[in-house]
Amino acid sequence: MTEDSRYEAVRSRDARFDGVFFLGVTTTGIYCRPSCPAVTPKRAHVRYYATAAGAQGAGFRACRRCRPDAVPGSPEWDVRADVVGRAMRMIADGVVDREGVAGLASRLGYSARQVQRQLTAEVGAGPVALARAQRAHTARVLLQTTPLAVTEIAFAAGFASVRQFNDTVREIYATTPSGLRAARRGGLGSAGPPVPLTPDGVGAGAPAAGVPLRLAYRGPYDTARLFDFLERRAVTGVEEVRHAARGRTYRRTLSLTHAPGVVEVDERARGTATGGHGWLEARLRLADLRDLTTAVRRVRRLFDLDADPYAVAERLAGDPLLGHLVAAAPGLRSPGAADPHELAVRAVLGQQVTVGAARGLAGTLVAAYGKPLAAPDGALTHLFPAADTLADAAFGELGMPGSRKRTLRTVCAALADGTVVLDPGADREEAERGLRALTGIGPWTAGYVRMRALGDPDVFLPGDAGVRHGLAAVGADARHADGWRPWRSYALHHLWNAAGPPAPPPAGPSGAGNRPRTPRG
Repeated sequence: MTEDSRYEAVRSRDARFDGVFFLGVTTTGIYCRPSCPAVTPKRAHVRYYATAAGAQGAGFRACRRCRPDAVPGSPEWDVRADVVGRAMRMIADGVVDREGVAGLASRLGYSARQVQRQLTAEVGAGPVALARAQRAHTARVLLQTTPLAVTEIAFAAGFASVRQFNDTVREIYATTPSGLRAARRGGLGSAGPPVPLTPDGVGAGAPAAGVPLRLAYRGPYDTARLFDFLERRAVTGVEEVRHAARGRTYRRTLSLTHAPGVVEVDERARGTATGGHGWLEARLRLADLRDLTTAVRRVRRLFDLDADPYAVAERLAGDPLLGHLVAAAPGLRSPGAADPHELAVRAVLGQQVTVGAARGLAGTLVAAYGKPLAAPDGALTHLFPAADTLADAAFGELGMPGSRKRTLRTVCAALADGTVVLDPGADREEAERGLRALTGIGPWTAGYVRMRALGDPDVFLPGDAGVRHGLAAVGADARHADGWRPWRSYALHHLWNAAGPPAPPPAGPSGAGNRPRTPRG
């Protein structure tokens, strides 16, 4: 974007660009989102930044009216496959907090100095500053939604000391932690009254208790189709969907760094009176609040909350064959995965079988090998089994061919020993090559894992039976897909919807992992 187009977005308070860039106002020392309701500053007094951390590093404080730290993430980082895009995804997942800058650099295959230089040049802040901005946002959420002591929040948010925590809050929000808690009000990034927590951080009382969140998104959001997608694939013991359509709640267990967690997300989308901002109400029940940042990022990936539906529609809506599908389903999302390893396992289980059969196999796998929760939480009883647990399993409980059991063990062994890496910042091309090198994994399985586990917005599966039916329904063929770049994953979901119910699996022997199939997992 040019400075003129950015200023026009600010002048018109265009919420489409919230999270895409931030503006600092030199006369007030405050940075805002483009849609901030405050009086539009003069052009000469505005500076633009790619990230909130960049604005903070330049000495600007977060606006208390528009809460720029609570906007959806920039969709650019999901699209980009270069080192900066990968680094941004890893930092958002908490890699710097867990492993430091050296750990981030090692994962990227660069030196710490190279990572610092590239991030600073592209987004105006290095990895430490980006992680610090994220910690500050986590601290604000905990201050304004829980009654935890300030000292507990400091360490739960990832700060090394209370002093560092206090200094950061004062610098970014121009107030003390106690003042930030006292200033609590409704808006993006917070929700409802504070919920009492037990000493271990898990919400007390009703199942809906926990850390309440408003998970912001941009543009229209087709919650009905996304919840349909998740409900059809909900695995017994790990996932459940409560209530009826239009008022459903999706719940699932999460295997996190420090302890297990449970998340629940409501289908009914919320928003401001003007419709400029929208969010999904969610609650996180965490045994260890240090996992909050990672848990939020996983939920955001699962629900594709950082997508840019305007950019997707701009590319797909004008297509003469696909346009009517886009118009009929504005805001259609491409669901990701709460756990990349889990998604890879479920993709293998779904080879050559129906969605229902794949779901049943996954439920059997969870009952046999999953780690039980300390106590059931409604219908949630287990964590999905880890890859290293499954790498040597016999799978006698699973009614599927021996060749597919061998493929499942091979995939789990590759994930467990790092031969295949599916972390948020993994190199997508390398991950797909690694998967396809494994016996029993073909283009469909590798592409499906790339789309969902790695969040690639530009995957197309020409051999998929559902895609072929969808293409036939709209009068297109696979050659048209090149015109849908870089949003082919969204085109894929439109075609699946156009195809109607999943087609039955092909007849004959299975297990090669290369044959056309409909979306499972």
